[in-house]
This record gives sequence, structure tokens and C-alpha cells, in this order.
Amino acid sequence: CNNSNHKGLDSSDEELLPSTSKEVVCLPPTSKTPTPSAGDTVRPQPTPRKQNRGRPHSGQGTKRSASAMSVNDGTESWNDCSVEDEVPALPNFLPKRNPGAQLVMDRIYSPLQLFQLFFTGSVVDTIVKNTNTFARMRSEAGKHFLWLPLKAEELHSYIALVIYIGLLSAKNIIDYWSGKEIYRLPFPKSIMSRSRFQAISWNLHLCDPEDDRENSRKKGTQAYDRLFKIKPLYNDIISACKTYFHPDRQLAVDERMVATRARIGIKQYMKDKPTNWGYKLYVLADSACGFTWNFFVYEGKSSLATGKGLSYDSVMQLLDLSLLGKGYQLFMDNFYTSPCLFMDLLAKKTLACGTIRTNRRGFPRMKANDLSCRDLRGTIRWLRDGKLLFVKWIDTREITVCLTMHMAHDGDAVLRRVKNPETIIYMGGVDLSDALIGYYNVLHKTTKWYKTFFFHFVDIVVVNSFILHHTSDAPEPSTSHAPELSASTSHAPEPSTSAISAGDTCCPEYFGSDAASGRRVCALCKLSGLNVKTPMYCTKCNVPLCLVPSRNCFRKWHTDGQS
Repeated sequence: CNNSNHKGLDSSDEELLPSTSKEVVCLPPTSKTPTPSAGDTVRPQPTPRKQNRGRPHSGQGTKRSASAMSVNDGTESWNDCSVEDEVPALPNFLPKRNPGAQLVMDRIYSPLQLFQLFFTGSVVDTIVKNTNTFARMRSEAGKHFLWLPLKAEELHSYIALVIYIGLLSAKNIIDYWSGKEIYRLPFPKSIMSRSRFQAISWNLHLCDPEDDRENSRKKGTQAYDRLFKIKPLYNDIISACKTYFHPDRQLAVDERMVATRARIGIKQYMKDKPTNWGYKLYVLADSACGFTWNFFVYEGKSSLATGKGLSYDSVMQLLDLSLLGKGYQLFMDNFYTSPCLFMDLLAKKTLACGTIRTNRRGFPRMKANDLSCRDLRGTIRWLRDGKLLFVKWIDTREITVCLTMHMAHDGDAVLRRVKNPETIIYMGGVDLSDALIGYYNVLHKTTKWYKTFFFHFVDIVVVNSFILHHTSDAPEPSTSHAPELSASTSHAPEPSTSAISAGDTCCPEYFGSDAASGRRVCALCKLSGLNVKTPMYCTKCNVPLCLVPSRNCFRKWHTDGQS
């Protein structure tokens, strides 16, 4: 992008562009160099040897106004702390809605209800329908597996187990149903059998299989949709994220990597990320709480590119100002920061701040009064080009920032390595969201790329509903979604003797009309290592218990309370 094409920039900004010709700096004879402050280090100035090179050194510094700070006013020199900066005129913060959770007032939401704001009934019904269709197609194609039609309640139970497995890590999936002493986990067995869990995992499908086949025939054309397999859930999750939360003024944009080893064209490599190989997502998050407000999956080079670079297009795609409002402050790293982007955001009444690479087009090229390797930590240099401010300072290394919302310096001192609750680094909003997701990641190893995204969408929903719970002033602490999701099913309650009142009568019944249908191992016999199978179930608690006279499991379970 050329800075000369932006509103608010004149043709003289073309001097900032890299040029192969030798740079000549012309200085007026009356220009003066301000004396560095006490915190700065005085550098010896080179003796001018040729006309128009170097600058005369003056032993006395003078205060200059902000009008003498422009790159294009002829001085072309970095300023230090002795030069006062002007206070920028900031647009008013006018959000479309009140920032925070967009929930019904005076209503207490349970973790399950918050989760179902994102996984709505229509979303669950769509996944159930497509999964059953895909399982039938695989069965007709000759795949041998036992399949019973999936229901919405059973999908909730499946998601509950997925979340539970993220909370409690084991080496293999089968270990959660293992009868060994070191495992013996009662929760997975009480929800569904291992074979049923694996059958749902094998046949899980998000889109319509017939439409998916039609889309596959378009491969190689512009009409082909690379993300068609995840679109039903993908679009609904993004819509729910924007609907039930409105971010505060500070926003952060960054990339997120979802680990995978699948061989697919949309997989990316990023050497500076903890996860090098994976799917790349561009994320816009609330800087304070880490709520993922908007995101999209990077598919590769797009035909809709504006020609201003991937970083520019990513920010503009994430920043839905028609829903957000005006006066927002956007924080980013040096991949996104450019004078071109910041001026266009400012034209939309959106402020920006971010670290910047010194080789960016539009970055000041002058070296007069610049930082050197001999400067002490805390030394500052700054320069204002219209409404753009460029700041350099020395920390463990040289840091360079471009911004449109702050003054160059206000005289305040900052203590290093001291965490102040009143001081928030807004640039880490996406990193905070990634950290919350990484604590209990439900991602499983799978060769199907769309299942990887399904697990990541569950992660996003769990974290966002957790944030909604804490930002909605709920009186009770947040709990895991897994117990409530499993409790929402009517076919597989947890075995518990306390659920049976004293006046109720427990008696066995057949699970189905066929004695061999749904046959499972008795709950007590399995714990003791036996393999006694029975079709008998309790009418009250739906627990499989055998009536073998020598074992008498039914009496031990209900009368004696043994488990």
C-alpha cells in the first residue's frame, strides 16, 4: 500500500518510502538540537565534514512545541524527553451496546444453559441428522460397525465425555473405561459404553454428506469451499460469540494455532508459535477478559484480497464496526502494524497501537538524534507524523511502537517486573484466551481435519461460557459443563442409591423386547472381574444388575448399598 493514497496524507509522505538514491538531509541553519534529559545518555556528535551532512551540536537544549515535530517540517529529527508532545484528540467511545454479557437481566444461568447459547438446539439437531446420514452411508458402503441412531440427548452426553476427557488426561481413550485399579473411572462408564463413544467419534459429521459430495466435485474451481465440512457449526459459533457478549473498549487481534498433523492444504507453519504446525485462526478478543468475539480460519491466498497485505485484510475482516461501534482501541503486534492500516482505522474512528517493524513502508528513515547501542535502558526517542506517533525506547533491546491514541511520554515512571492490578497490558487479549483454552484442551488426535475444528469449537464455547458466567454477576461459582451435559440426558443417569427414595419399589425389567438386545455386563460383576451378562435393568435407576442366585447382585446393590 502507498501512503500517498490514504486520506489525511499528502504527497510529501512519499519521502518516507524506501529509495535506492542516496538520502540527503537539508537542515535550516537556525535549527537546534534539544539537550537530553537527565535519564538520557549524551552521545558525541560527529563533526560535519560535508555540506548537508550531520548537524551542529548545541550545548543548550530548548523546549519545542508539537508543531515542530512533524517529519515533513524540515527538521527530520527524533525527539527525546525534553520535547513536549501534544495531546491527541480522541474520538468518543460509542459502542452499539453496553459492554459485557448480553443476557437476560435478573436471571441466573447455569453452566449448561450458557453452553447451550452456543450449541443451540438447531445446531445439535443438524449435527445429529448429518451424523446419522453419514453412518448410514458408511454402513451401505460396507463398513462393519454397530450403529444405533444418534439422538440429541446422546450427543450432549458425548460432548460431556469430550469435556471430561480434557479435564482428566489419560494416555489412550480406552483407559477411561479400563477396569484396572490405577484407572477405574466411574463417570465415563455411567454415560455410555466405550464402543458407543468410539462409534460416535468415527461417524461424527457436521455438514450434509450429499452436499459435501457436491462440493467435492467443484474442487479446483472458484466455487469450491474448502471449509464446507465445518460451515454449519462454524457460522453458528461466530454468530453466538457476537450476540451474547459485547467487548469493552480495548480489543486485541492475533493469530491462534490449532495443532494437527493432517495432510491438508490449509495447514500452516509458524516458527515463533508454541504450536508450529496446525490450522491458523485470526482472532479478535476482548483484552480484559479474553472473550473470543470474532475469528476466522485462514484458508490461504484469497481472490478477495485488497492488495494491501494479509495483515491489513485480516484486521479489517475481524473488525465488524457495524456491530461494535466507534472509539474502540485496537492492540496488535508487528505483523499487523502499518501506517497504512492505522490511518484507515483512524478514518473509521478506531484507534490503534502496536509494535512495528522498522522496515515497514511509511516508517521514518531519518537517523538524526536516533538511539544508539550506547544508550541506557529507559532512553526514549519519539517522532510525530501528523496523527501517527512513532516511539522508540531501550529495554533489554530496542522497542519500536506506532500508535494513534497516546502522547509520546507523560513523565510517569514505570517499575519493571512489578505487577500492578491497575495497569493492564491490552495487547495480550488473545494470549489470555489461548491460555484459558490450553488449561483443559479437549483436542483429540484425529486424521479428519473437520473433527479437529469440532473439538476446538468446543474449547471456544467452554471458555466463552465460563467468561459469561463470571461477567454476568452470577452468585454461585462456575462448575464444569460435563456433569450438567450428562445430567441433561434421560437415558443414562449416574448410578446412585441416594436417587431412590425410601418409599419407592425397585424391581428389574427387560431393557427391550429381545433378551439379547442391549446386553451389558452387570455393574457389580464387572467391578469384581467377572463376565456375567444380563439384560436386566432396574426400573428406577437404569443400572444393569444380574439376578444370578449365587451372586444376588440386585439385593447387594439396592438393599445393602454395595457398589
